[in-house]
Amino acid sequence: MRKLIADGVKVQMCVTSPPYDNLRTYKGFDFDYKKIAKALFGVTKQGGVIVWVVGDATINGSETGTSFKQALYFKYVGFNLHDTMIWDKGCFTSPQTTRYPNSFEYMFVLTRGTPVCNQIKDRKNKKAGTSSIHTIRKQDGETRNMYADCRKTEISEIGVRFNVWDVSPEQSNINRVHPAQFSEELAADHIVSWSNEGDLVLDPMCGSGTSLKMAERLNRKWIGIEISEEYCEIAAKRIEAENRQYKMF
Repeated sequence: MRKLIADGVKVQMCVTSPPYDNLRTYKGFDFDYKKIAKALFGVTKQGGVIVWVVGDATINGSETGTSFKQALYFKYVGFNLHDTMIWDKGCFTSPQTTRYPNSFEYMFVLTRGTPVCNQIKDRKNKKAGTSSIHTIRKQDGETRNMYADCRKTEISEIGVRFNVWDVSPEQSNINRVHPAQFSEELAADHIVSWSNEGDLVLDPMCGSGTSLKMAERLNRKWIGIEISEEYCEIAAKRIEAENRQYKMF
């Protein structure tokens, strides 16, 4: 990323899922999240967003806390911790006897200033068709009406989704070309949420190129950085196939 900084490149968003806690070997490569956090601050434009998808290993009965160590370091270098989102994967790797099986990862949304936010509206409201008076909780614990006229609003059938996203990971061995392949749906939803068409999207640890493939599909410009030559070749092939599939129409 030093070259991007030297060239004055600024990106609207970065979406990435870095390695953590040695849960995968990644062909022997390692990474320094502190150097990456500083570099990302240098290339992120005002109003830009970093989506940092990460989890924790459990070692000797204790979670490492790696995820929050990284998020807090991003705050230290100057980012706002805009939202702590949850990726509910809907599955787990193995049963547990002393704790409930883990089925989620954190999705830290880190920003420089006020971000672009295109909220996805696809959540079915349980109380659709009923009316509601919107209230706000005051510091003393009492509530007040949000609107001066105390008007009621009808709850629509579909609402904005919450910050817990139920998205299945890439599980098919047929499509898996990376030991921790990113979910295409998850990458696409974040790109839609935090950028507009024509914006520049970065993945500094792009692996097999899932985020780049989705950026291409969603009419964003993109930059991918990957230390493994093998994964670079895989990413290039996937993006080329994406072009063939989606540019024909």
